[in-house]
Amino acid sequence: MSKITTQHIGSAGELLVQYKLLKFGIDSAAMTTDSGSGLVAYSPKTKRAYTIQVKTKERPNQGGGKGKLSLDWNLRASSPAELVAVTDLSTDSVWLFTHAEFEQFAQQRSEKGMLKLYMYVDESVRTKKEMALASQFEQYRIENRVITFF
Repeated sequence: MSKITTQHIGSAGELLVQYKLLKFGIDSAAMTTDSGSGLVAYSPKTKRAYTIQVKTKERPNQGGGKGKLSLDWNLRASSPAELVAVTDLSTDSVWLFTHAEFEQFAQQRSEKGMLKLYMYVDESVRTKKEMALASQFEQYRIENRVITFF
């Protein structure tokens, strides 16, 4: 078996988002080049296309290298995409945010303009962050958000 690369992981995330959208009758297409948006999806409801940046994790990792299991995704604050889809390949999960929501929920911001959003998958974690447990983001699962945009 060959080693899975970051390109494989990223492509799998984009295909997962497309698959989930297709299950709801939403057409989408990969961009030829990734200039900050990986996908475009057409909304029959609003009769417009949305640009989507997809961020993918293969599986949860230990927060900080030795902490509780969490998923985290980085996004440039200047990303031109209207929507941000974050994925967990280990559970085939997708969450869908507007760019503004991702920015609002990001728990970390770097001086270089990077945003980091994380979710603890271990629900026993005690945190002072308002939104940090995966269960707190349930309403943002793509299955719950399709009606909002599409």
